[in-house]
Order: sequence, then C-alpha cells, then structure tokens
Amino acid sequence: MRRRVWCGVGWAVLVTALTLIVYGSRAWAGASRTGPSQSGPAAPAPAAGVASESTGAGAGAGAGADVGVPAIARVWPVGVRPSVLRGWEPPATPYGPGHRGVDLAAAPGSPVRAVAAGRVAFAGRVAGRGVVTVELAGTGLRTTYEPVRPSVEEGAEVGAGDVVGVVAATGTHCGASACVHWGLLRGGTYLNPLSLLPPWLLGRGPSRLLPVLTG
Repeated sequence: MRRRVWCGVGWAVLVTALTLIVYGSRAWAGASRTGPSQSGPAAPAPAAGVASESTGAGAGAGAGADVGVPAIARVWPVGVRPSVLRGWEPPATPYGPGHRGVDLAAAPGSPVRAVAAGRVAFAGRVAGRGVVTVELAGTGLRTTYEPVRPSVEEGAEVGAGDVVGVVAATGTHCGASACVHWGLLRGGTYLNPLSLLPPWLLGRGPSRLLPVLTG
C-alpha cells in the first residue's frame, strides 16, 4: 500500500516539474523575441521634403512641384519672369474642382514660346479658344498654352524658346485680365508646369556660369 502511495506522489512531482520546465522555456523564448523590438532603437524616418534637384522637385521648383518631372525648361512661356496670377491647385479627384495649370500675366499679342524642345501635337481651337500643345522630346510629357493664336502647325518640330503663337485678345482664361494658361500633362494626368522650371528661371538660385575652354 505504501509503495503505491509513494509511486503516485513521485509521478505527481515528475509531471509538475516537466510542466514548469516546458512553460518556463516558452515564456523565456517569447521574451527573447519581443524584447529587442520593444527596447531597441527605432529606425530613423526619412527626412520630409527631400527631393532631387535634377527632377525639378527641389527648392527651385516651389511648393507643389511634381517629383519625376525633369527641369528641362529654358524659358518661360511668356515674358522673362511673368507674374503668376493663379497657381497650381490640383483637384482632389479627377473630375473635382481645382486649377489644372498656372495662369501667367501677358498682354494680348505677346509671343508665346515653347519652354523646351518638342513636337507640336495640336494647334487649333478648343471650346472657342486657341490652344497649342507641344509634346516634350523624350519625356512622355506635353505642355499646353491657351488662349493663343497659333503660328505653328501640327507636327512641326520646335526648340526651346521658339514662338508657337501670340496671346489672344479674346477668349481669355482670366476674365478681365489677359493671361496665358500653361498646363502640363503625362497621359491623362495633370501636373504642375512650374516643375519644368529650374531654380535659375524661378529666381530662387544663383545663375551658373560654365568655364570657357580654350585650346
């Protein structure tokens, strides 16, 4: 009888010891997995607003510039440094309210220039206004200028600074004030045309003089 009692007690002690060992090892393993992630240093977050100057999205392109748009413009569409009457206001939805471009102050009859080299994709009237569209070479982008009286034809090759028309006196986009509405698209997506301008054209960076090499 005593032998049975002692055997029962022994089995109970053995089961209890094994239980403590198993659960203790699991708890230790869980702590080792979760401990470093809770107490270790957090990875540094990327600095906000960092952008490459080569994309035209740095400080020179101004707020709202689009990353991935090359700063290839060599002139403003009108004038030397025209006033921006209304800036870029991207809509929240594809068909929502906003301003899909920028309005530049310009007197009627002022020349309108291609900001970069490309091909004229359209020159004609849309909804009663003269429009010129230029596909920018090697970019997949196209710029639009309105209202203008076109002086180029569809398919013509243009260089940066070439005149594509003049500011129309009627059908102005800006109401009582004469202006040119300058737009930029990639496919069906509107982008900020000011992203095309390098800092020296925006007046927010020094002009860069290249050395003259002599023989």
